[in-house]
Amino acid sequence: MTESLDALTSLVAGGGVVVLSGAGLSTESGIPDYRGPSGVARRHTPMTFQAFTRDPLARRRYWARSHLGWRLIARAEPNAGHRAVARLQRAGLVDAVITQNVDGLHSAAGSAPVVELHGRLDEVTCLDCGNLTSREELDRRMREANPDFVARVAAVNPDGDVDLPDEQVAAFRPVDCGICGTGMLKPDVVFFGETVPPQRVARCFALVEQARALLVLGSSLTVMSGRRFVIRAGKCGIPVAIVNQGPTRGDGYATVRVDAPLGELLPALADRVVGDADAGVTPLATAAGV
Repeated sequence: MTESLDALTSLVAGGGVVVLSGAGLSTESGIPDYRGPSGVARRHTPMTFQAFTRDPLARRRYWARSHLGWRLIARAEPNAGHRAVARLQRAGLVDAVITQNVDGLHSAAGSAPVVELHGRLDEVTCLDCGNLTSREELDRRMREANPDFVARVAAVNPDGDVDLPDEQVAAFRPVDCGICGTGMLKPDVVFFGETVPPQRVARCFALVEQARALLVLGSSLTVMSGRRFVIRAGKCGIPVAIVNQGPTRGDGYATVRVDAPLGELLPALADRVVGDADAGVTPLATAAGV
């Protein structure tokens, strides 16, 4: 791995890096991923936008599971990998972060700007009136509406829901919009079967096209939502580095490929390229005249 880390160090030290992160970056914060070494063996089909909006029973099932799963997501804290990315941004080596995650941990670690491709679980939108409220407020209202709801969480999934028996789901009572009174509430995230807002996608493409390098962290790039940015970088001749445990569908575009735990590799990478830059010492990129 030393040779790969050396190549990755050289690439990041040049600056102008855009990060594309996936669920693998948050596993060390206690949030499992789908397909990596700690991936969740899902026992139910991921919720689709169509099922959520058309089927009241499916919607009840989602909110019952998500009501419990949210408590675990809300307690999650940034790990060493998130903090290392933020450190690279502060040093001026990473220009922006595009994340496929909905946990908000990049921002919590101090990264900015962050484009949250699939939205955030800590915000809730009304599909009727468009009002946006905090998940904390919704959690309070759901607790009040379900004072006797008690269930044991067997496993939490990356999108914030949990495995829950049908008999426990049946006892749960969802709530409607607190502003318009009757509107359907949905977490402000992109569900399966739903498209990412075009302006958000366009912003991500612009960031990638202006980058000197694209650094993929903790994503198998299985779905096109994230893989399209790797493809665009490849077409533009922009170097792509991928750090992930296990193969990805973007490996063919990678000029640097490292298979290692992100919580170990990213702090080591930051130490190499930043050094004492946070204390006012010139980063390696500047010192090398890159």
